[in-house]
Amino acid sequence: MSKSKYVVTITRQFGSLGRPIAKKISEKLGIEYYDRDIVDQAAKKLNLPISVVNEEEETAKKVTVNPFSRMMYPLGKGTSTKQDEIFQAQQNIIRFLAEKDTCVIVGRCSDFILSEMDNAVHIYIYAPYEVRVEHCVKDLNMEINEARRMIVAVDEARDSYHMQYAGYKPDDKNHKDILIDSSFLGVDGTADFLATAIRRKFNL
Repeated sequence: MSKSKYVVTITRQFGSLGRPIAKKISEKLGIEYYDRDIVDQAAKKLNLPISVVNEEEETAKKVTVNPFSRMMYPLGKGTSTKQDEIFQAQQNIIRFLAEKDTCVIVGRCSDFILSEMDNAVHIYIYAPYEVRVEHCVKDLNMEINEARRMIVAVDEARDSYHMQYAGYKPDDKNHKDILIDSSFLGVDGTADFLATAIRRKFNL
């Protein structure tokens, strides 16, 4: 990676609006943005339907006590070997994208995969539980009980996936440069704040 290139990885709690914040950061900095694209590319590489990748990559060897989580991410449709293949494909794609472009990459253990990269900033976006519930209801048009179930289920799935392959949870401060509560400044304010921090970090 040349000195002129850098990568921003973003992990986030469900309902914290981390994805729209990440998208705005990429727009403010004028750099590439990768999220579901990585899933699409991994699916093509393994000749799998995208739905299978979506289910398995978020639930790798997941031990779940929540029946709603099991409904969202059924483990029965794949094996740990297939999950490992998916992760390996995504890992290769993430490394390729990071070498090719200055970019923002959301999720997919990108913080772990690119942890040895010098020109990288690793960010975790979170928000208070009730604020996340409100976002799910207002922005994702969920019923309040569904929102509460989804927050638990998706957080559990992401934590399990990240722990399985990275060996730590997405919010582990030992592996993050910035942890920020998105409710403090809102979507635009958080994106502005983080874009400014990234510019200062890389002398842009």
